[in-house]
Amino acid sequence: MTKIIYNKYEKSKISSLPVAEFPGRIIVVLTASQAERAVDYLLSCSILGFDTETRPSFHRGVQHKVALLQVSSEDTCFLFRLNHTGLTPAIVRLLEDATLPKIGLSWHDDLNSLHKIGNFKAGNFIDIQHYILDLGIEDLSLQKIYANLFGQKISKRQQLSNWEADILNDKQKIYAATDAWACIKIYKEIIRLKQNGEYQLINKGQQHETSLSEER
Repeated sequence: MTKIIYNKYEKSKISSLPVAEFPGRIIVVLTASQAERAVDYLLSCSILGFDTETRPSFHRGVQHKVALLQVSSEDTCFLFRLNHTGLTPAIVRLLEDATLPKIGLSWHDDLNSLHKIGNFKAGNFIDIQHYILDLGIEDLSLQKIYANLFGQKISKRQQLSNWEADILNDKQKIYAATDAWACIKIYKEIIRLKQNGEYQLINKGQQHETSLSEER
């Protein structure tokens, strides 16, 4: 069945879409020993999704350090609370792994944030933004790309919440896990569509121009 995708997805349509949420286990990591076990598990998986969260600043010139590193397999997501653990040897081992594909969005920015709290040499990271253009999709935000490919909405309501809170609430956990897991889903769908070619790209700009031409 041919999938219809758009070069640009209309933001106004996203609010009416069904919500996408990570369906698996979410495990919070607070100590170095927990990080060691989590990394051992993650490195046994076949693919991982990555993202980070930082406490928002509402004052000019104030910038906080990255507080959370979320790393997801297809069914389990670990939330590494970096404001508690820092970059432990196990987390560095995960970040430097050169074999396992690690999927992120605008990952260069995340790596820069992580480098501010510790030194490491980034391993095998894949940025969705470098692949999505191959399908003709011009949007670069996770929310628009996911809506375009799957017809579902990733809620961003928790984005500006306090990621350094003593305890993350359930909504924060689901938000963080969903963002990391969604990177895997998007990447696999990009690869699938590129391999089988079963998609039709609708260029919204050309569609608008055709419409105006017909009116004339």
